[in-house]
Amino acid sequence: MLKGFMKSLFEWVVIVAIAFVLSMVIRNYLIDTRIVPTGSMLPTIQLQDRLIVDRFFYKCGDIKRGDVIVFEAPESMMKDEDLVKRVIGLPGEKLEVKNGKVYINDRVLDEPYVEYPADYEFGPVTVPEDSYFMMGDNRPASYDSHRWGALPKDKILGRVWIRYWPLDSLGPLTKLPEDYLK
Repeated sequence: MLKGFMKSLFEWVVIVAIAFVLSMVIRNYLIDTRIVPTGSMLPTIQLQDRLIVDRFFYKCGDIKRGDVIVFEAPESMMKDEDLVKRVIGLPGEKLEVKNGKVYINDRVLDEPYVEYPADYEFGPVTVPEDSYFMMGDNRPASYDSHRWGALPKDKILGRVWIRYWPLDSLGPLTKLPEDYLK
């Protein structure tokens, strides 16, 4: 009887260990989840929305303007937390914010997802190679690249794939229209 109990216990320990290792691999390399703690992405992402983040497959393609990504906070913020913002400027582009609008290479960026436009002037700046200019959709309340500079590509953890909570908002986030530059 003791031998059968020990065998059963060993099997359970192995199953739990395998489940733990698989969970860590999936979370660190494939997909992850996030709960949004701030209103910097309003109205696209609400406070306490739950997101699934693609940490693997986004690496197979290019990061595009309009992608909502999760990234490590830049060193200049002196915070040890991950942030969620939208990619606005790509490497090598000239970016400027004036009159509440974003200009990319002197063309207005069409941003139907922005309810609260920028209440500041910024730039012009050129986004460095291997870096991205990140902005929150709630421009007046977002601590983003206009404050701490361009985000190095190696800080990117993944692209937001889907919002899974609340259930009435289940689905992908708003993307840019194909003709986003006027």
